[in-house]
Amino acid sequence: MVMLMRAAVVRTFGKPLTIEQVPVPVPGPGEVLVKVKASGVCHTDLHAVDGDWPVRPTLPFIPGHEVAGIVAALGANVTNFKEGDAVGVAWLHDACLRCEYCESGWETLCEHQHNTGYSCNGGFAEYMIADAAFVARLPNHIDFAEIAPILCAGVTSYKGLKETEAQPGEWVAISGVGGLGHVGIQYAKAMGLKVIALDIVPEKLNLARMAGADFAINAAMPDAVPEVIKVTGGGAHGVLVTAVSTAAFSQAISIARRKATISLVGLPPGQFATPIFDVVLKRITLRGSIVGTRQDLDEAIAFAADRKVKAVIRRAPLEDINGVLADLKQAKVQGRVVLDMAMGVSTNRAKSEPSYV
Repeated sequence: MVMLMRAAVVRTFGKPLTIEQVPVPVPGPGEVLVKVKASGVCHTDLHAVDGDWPVRPTLPFIPGHEVAGIVAALGANVTNFKEGDAVGVAWLHDACLRCEYCESGWETLCEHQHNTGYSCNGGFAEYMIADAAFVARLPNHIDFAEIAPILCAGVTSYKGLKETEAQPGEWVAISGVGGLGHVGIQYAKAMGLKVIALDIVPEKLNLARMAGADFAINAAMPDAVPEVIKVTGGGAHGVLVTAVSTAAFSQAISIARRKATISLVGLPPGQFATPIFDVVLKRITLRGSIVGTRQDLDEAIAFAADRKVKAVIRRAPLEDINGVLADLKQAKVQGRVVLDMAMGVSTNRAKSEPSYV
């Protein structure tokens, strides 16, 4: 008898997802079946659903790559997990483990990788398949909805901060206080850094202050750049750009001090102006940063397990996914929305204000 599960399925790019009953997948060798407890909704999911990146997912597919749940079944040759273990599934579904990048600890750059909720079905469903070699072990008795955003927003912002190479006591500027930025502020403070947060939305600047930013500045104000220079005594030692805005990318160069490193995480369409004179004379490093390795993920989870980082979340049932994506597209989301598989349809809890959980 075939077991069925609820899943939010993309059948046409740019159209609403459909909630369907589909077969529960069966884990193959080296795989685990995960019973999804919670799945965060990321801006990348919008790109997947709209199919607006150069390489599109293959239709139909199930999005979702911030997945927390428990192991429901083991495939052949899986010895590092047992049924009932709490696990997390991130964007990096698997990599070849044999190329120069994998062998040097940079599996996120593997050209043969697969990505959860994009090239492999993801967590907007009651069950999903994960590669046992890339599943993260979660602490016992964890709040699954709380930890879910750490699987992408958390590890991506944490890795981006590491890439700035800023040292304790130095200044980092975090541009964009959304799902990534608000946890990035907390990671930065936990790492001993001083933080200036920039955004153009007043509510997000308030969120930045609540998350622990030393200063929160409206990036659209004419005096935003000189204010950052003044507060930091010459500019930020590191800049993390999570904003999906080419203007934020350009502004990052202006607020960086000499010898600073700018870590670019956001993925806005198009190009951004790069003043060569400033980059060369200030010896600025521009560096892309893509999610995080398995080691980065373990470290990011450890910060959250110690309660040093807590995502601001709003819980919603799976059936609300189209409304959640619409809110995300219109920049109406504070922090992160997490699909809670235990929730019923249209509950009051789904409409509640975001809060630290």
